[in-house]
Parts: sequence; structure tokens; C-alpha cells
Amino acid sequence: MRLAIRMASVLGLWLLCAAAFAQRVEGDRAGAQGLYDAEVAVTNQGEAQRNAGFARALAQVLAKVTGDRGVAAKPGVGQELRHARDFVKGYDYRQDEGLSPSGAPTFTTTLVVRFEPEEVDEVIAMLGLPVWAEPRPKPVLWLAIDDGRGPRLVSVAQSNAARAVLDRAVERGYKLGLPAGSAAEQAAVGAIWRGDTAAIARLSSRYSPPMQLIGKLYRVPGGWRADWTFVDRGKVLSSWTVDQPDARRAMAGGADGAADALSTKYAKRTTAGAAGHYVVEVDGIDSSDDYLRLMSFLQGLPVVRGIAPVKATPGVLALDLDLLTGLPGLKRAAGNGEVLVGSDDAPASFHLR
Repeated sequence: MRLAIRMASVLGLWLLCAAAFAQRVEGDRAGAQGLYDAEVAVTNQGEAQRNAGFARALAQVLAKVTGDRGVAAKPGVGQELRHARDFVKGYDYRQDEGLSPSGAPTFTTTLVVRFEPEEVDEVIAMLGLPVWAEPRPKPVLWLAIDDGRGPRLVSVAQSNAARAVLDRAVERGYKLGLPAGSAAEQAAVGAIWRGDTAAIARLSSRYSPPMQLIGKLYRVPGGWRADWTFVDRGKVLSSWTVDQPDARRAMAGGADGAADALSTKYAKRTTAGAAGHYVVEVDGIDSSDDYLRLMSFLQGLPVVRGIAPVKATPGVLALDLDLLTGLPGLKRAAGNGEVLVGSDDAPASFHLR
């Protein structure tokens, strides 16, 4: 009797550990896992390649923090990317070895960049971009793959088979877990294949959070197709299909779609003000040099889209500014006040130093 109780306790402990382990498989092989870290391939370690790499790395970080993979194309972002090296906290290089399609060894150089979180957050706030706040959920990935021998579930034991989607999730700023692979879970392949999201949600209730990324990957003429569905608390947030010649890219598309669905629902915009035209007054304009210095400074700010003088009085100039984010964004863009300082009492009043 004691032996039976002891065996039951051990079995219960093993099941708990298996569930916990399932939630730990989350792209652990990816290098830059922090929200403010990124990795980019470079051809050499020269300054020109490094600075270009910094810009691409910052674009990755902005995409992770905002949840918007198209953030680099947003107004004002390109200008900040050109100053990416100013936000770098530290960087390293890594040499990676691989194999070409012909089997010959290949070597690539990867630039690993760590950015100052405060500096990146300031750029996001200044431009009025959304923020996908932490902590972020770790949905369970229910992926069935049919390579021609019938669909099979990818569980913890086969995590390498899902490495492309696990790593891509980390690149997008969140993580995925995998089911433990019990007999009941293995039998759920049929539910995945027929799109029974309710059945998968019920089976996934032992895991936390109640979110599932459900996908089926199979061969089609010319490559692979992946049908994806993202479920949040029993509700389908998004469904999409990815066709790619490479199975890994079709898998990675699942992580992208889930990140898009999550950030669309949970990312919140910062309080930088609404875009539009604002009339501001700037004092301290005592000469033509002051005027030119002010114009040059404003034209260099990423939030200023247009400038039109409205009225001039001795020492004071009124301007109509077409702003990307509003007066709070303008004050953030003005920085430490070395050139232009805003008034605490009058939001539209500034002083030229």
C-alpha cells in the first residue's frame, strides 16, 4: 500500500514537472532574447557595417517593443534609425558556422546589439508609437505537421522540429510553449487538422495562459502551406495562411501572425498628443542668426512635418507647426533643452536659449 502511494506521488510530481517543462520550451537557442536586444548579420566588423547593423538592430527592437513589425516605415522612425548608435548600450560579434546547400561549410558574422531601454522608450514616446507592455503571455503552440506520412503533433520531445516558429516568436518579443505530448494530446492531431479550436482550448486548459497558437503544416505543389489560428480565452482572434517554398518560413509565419494579433489587442499608445497643426510662440529671437538656428533645429526634429511663420513681434515668433504627435511629443523631441526649452505653465510657449 505504501509503495502504491509513493508511486502515485512520484507520478503526480512527474506530471506537474512535465507541464512546467512544456511551458519552458520557448526558443532557448535564440541569442538576443531581451526586448531591447537584437542580432543582425554583417559582412565584416568595420565601422560602416557596424553602423548599418545598429540601424537594422534598432528597427528590430522597436518592432519588438511596439509589436508592430512594420514600425520602421512609420513617420519619423527612419530619422531615428540613422542615429541608432547613440542608443547603443553595448555590442558583441559572434561567428556562426553552417553548411551551404552543396554541403560546403559557411561562416557568418552576427552583430549582437544591446540598446539602452530608457533611450528606446524615449524615442517611442516622442513618436507616439504603441507599447506592448510586459509581462507578455506565452501561448501554447499546438502544431501538427504532415510531411507525407500523416499528421503528427510537435511536443516538447520534438521541439527542434518547431525551432523556426519558436525562435521567430522570441524575435518578435514573446515566447511560445509546447504541449508535453501525452497520449490524449497526441490524439488531438485530428482536432487540429479539422480546425476544432474549442477541442484544443479544452485540452490546453492545464496550461497557462489560456491562449493557443494552432497550426497545421503540410506539403503543397511548390512548397509548404501552414494554416494558422490564434485563440485567446476561447475566442478566435485571427486566422491566416502562409505559403512558402521552405517549411521553416511557413512555420515562422505562425509566430508573426500571433504577435500581430496580440499586439493589436494589447498594445497601448503613448501620450505624446495627436498629430496636427499647433501654433506655438518662441521667445529669445533677437537676431537673424537666432531665427536661422531655430529653423534649423525644428527642421531636424522627427516630429516636425512642416513650419509656417504666423506672426513676429520684438523677440517673439509665432509659428504654425505641423506635428506628428502633438505638443508633448515636441517637448520630448526638444531633448534636454540645450536649444529649445518648453514652459511648464504654457504648453505652447518655448524659449530659444
